[in-house]
Formats: sequence, C-alpha cells, structure tokens
Amino acid sequence: MHYDVFNGDADGIIALLQLRLSQAKPYPQDSILITGVKRDISLLKNVDVNQATSVTVLDISLDKNNEALVNLLEKEVQVFYVDHHRADDIPQSDFLTSLIDTDANICTSLLVNKYLNGELVYWAIAAAFGDNMNVSAQTLAERENLSTAQQGLLKELGIYINYNGYGRSVEDLHFHPAQLLEKLSSYSDPFDLIDDTDSIFHQLKAAYLADMAKAKNAVVLVENKQLTAVQLADESWARRVSGVFGNELANASPDKAHVVVTINKSADNSEETYTISLRAPLNNKQGAAELCTSFPTGGGRAAAAGINALPAEMLGDFFARVAEYYK
Repeated sequence: MHYDVFNGDADGIIALLQLRLSQAKPYPQDSILITGVKRDISLLKNVDVNQATSVTVLDISLDKNNEALVNLLEKEVQVFYVDHHRADDIPQSDFLTSLIDTDANICTSLLVNKYLNGELVYWAIAAAFGDNMNVSAQTLAERENLSTAQQGLLKELGIYINYNGYGRSVEDLHFHPAQLLEKLSSYSDPFDLIDDTDSIFHQLKAAYLADMAKAKNAVVLVENKQLTAVQLADESWARRVSGVFGNELANASPDKAHVVVTINKSADNSEETYTISLRAPLNNKQGAAELCTSFPTGGGRAAAAGINALPAEMLGDFFARVAEYYK
C-alpha cells in the first residue's frame, strides 16, 4: 500500500499534484492520503508501518518527523522525501530517497519540478507564488515566456490554494486539503482551471477577498523600524488569513519583519495562547525558523515560520527577540 503524506498548503498540495499528473514518471494514483491544516506537520506517524510498502513525503519538516521516518526505514519501507524545511539529521538508509534543500528561495514544488524536468512547470510556478517566493516564481515564469498577465493569474491561484490551508483545524478550512487535491487533479494545465468559471479557483477567490477585507482592520500591536506586529481575532476567518495576510504585509514592506498574532482561547476561556505567523524581511530571508523554534510549539523555515500556541506571557519576549534579531 502506498501512502502520500503532504502539507495542506499550496506547496504540499501542488508538489503531489505534479507527481500525480506526470506522464514522464508514472506515479501511484491509488494511495492513502495523509494531510491536514498547514500547521499540522507531524503527519508521518499516521502511516501504518505494518501496512505501508512505500511512502512519499512532501513539504513537512524532517526534523519534526524523524522518529516516524526511522520506524518506516527499519521496516524496510521505501520512502521518497522532498522538503525545504530544517533537516538537521537525515537518516542514512538504502530505503530512503531524499531531495532536501533548505535554501530560502526554494520550495518543495520547485524541487519536484526539477525532479520532473519541468514537465508541469506552470503548477510549480503557482506553488512558488503561493509560498511567497515571488522572485523564484517570476524567474521561472520569465524563463517560460509567460506574460505579466499569466504570471498574475498563477500568483492568484497559488495564493488562494495556500490560503485554504490555514486554520486551527480542518473545520476552519473551505476545503479539506485532500479534497482540494482531488479537485485540482482534473486539470493538467492550471490555466484551464482558471478559465473554468465554475472551478474551485473562483470559489476560493471570492472567499479569500471576503476574509482579507476583514483583515484590513487588524489591531497593530508593534510598529517600529524592525517589526510590524498585528493581531487578529479568535475567529475562523482570522485563522484562515493569518499566513497570507503576513505575506501581504511582508511584500509591502520588504525591509522589516512581520508578525500576525491570532488569539487562541480554551473552551472555557480560562487560558489564552497565540498562534504566531512570522515573516522574515524579504530582503533578509533568514532567522524565522531559528526564532520560532526557540519557543514552545514553534517551527518553520528561514524565511517564514510560526508558533502554534505561544503562552500569553511570552508574547512580549517574542516581539523583543524578533526586533533584536533584525535590527
């Protein structure tokens, strides 16, 4: 039995989509899909080691899944692992094939694009835009002679797919990532998807615009030369835009860091934590993972990282350390 384990954001979904649509390298279409919201990255433990014969892992941190990976390799399960997050200790095994590149300007879908020799490059460009790797996406798009208008459409698509992945749970999302993958799989060319007025592209666009309009009223917590931090409410729409809103702020002011804070309240309102989305300055894409992983439940990559549940009493310290890092 083959398993596909992938992040529920644009990069994870489109990485798998490219593999599924590829004609050059035939890929198992009948698999068990394991995915979730963007921040749900400890996914590999959900693979049944006694049932699996092969596993593809896309866009989830190897560091966060190392133990589960070792368990699979010890069972002699073939694993194909593609990712761009921190990977400090990659196991050595004949059963592991890994394409790991933590460069701040690469994403998993771009790695898959290289692996497939550019067979589905338009999808890879959309994914790179969705992961806010605009320079990498534009460079590849210009190499493919795409017009400015075409690039704009692929950018929209990537952003909307990425937007769908954010939430505390799948109940916050418009579409479960596995369901979204299946809907996208009907289109080998993303421009056909965009041209279809009944497609998921237009559904997600309408939802995205409605949620982002609300985000414009975010409360500003910190505003200085190094950092802008804003706060969103404990509501589904706010959790959906936490990442894409951070990207928008980062693109508007590329010389400073940006933090989007979303309130998490316990069911009885007795405890309050914060979900953190940190974007390093676009002109200095480093340090985000280092900063976030130094706090409980933190993780990510050099340019963009987050914390799932930052204790309220640590918020001020977090802001201070971010401002100090990027001064």
